[in-house]
Amino acid sequence: MTQKKPSRQQVYTLLVQIGRKEGDGLPQDATGAALMVYASGVDEAEAVRETVAILKQADTAPLDVTGYGTIAEREAEGHDIPQEERDLMQRALDENAVIVAQMTPFFGNELSAIDDSNAPH
Repeated sequence: MTQKKPSRQQVYTLLVQIGRKEGDGLPQDATGAALMVYASGVDEAEAVRETVAILKQADTAPLDVTGYGTIAEREAEGHDIPQEERDLMQRALDENAVIVAQMTPFFGNELSAIDDSNAPH
């Protein structure tokens, strides 16, 4: 029996800014949103590509993606990662998936003046 090669997949934490698009499911008065996403990939570039592709398929308009690294990289930076986040990251890895963990709609000029208030800590 051949042994299965260990997966090189890792989970990356991404913050995605989306604009408006018809059928995007955002509140009517929203100008866009920030999405906290956990995405699997062999590297962060692949995780970003997969995330953008899936968000486009879901009728959203991705504008910008900020990567916060793997769980190990985040821990090394001193981020406090609750068990709920860890569980979602594990699910993304197990299912080779993109998981939207949080969606924060923007109203008015918030989209152009985004700060790190939505960034993982």
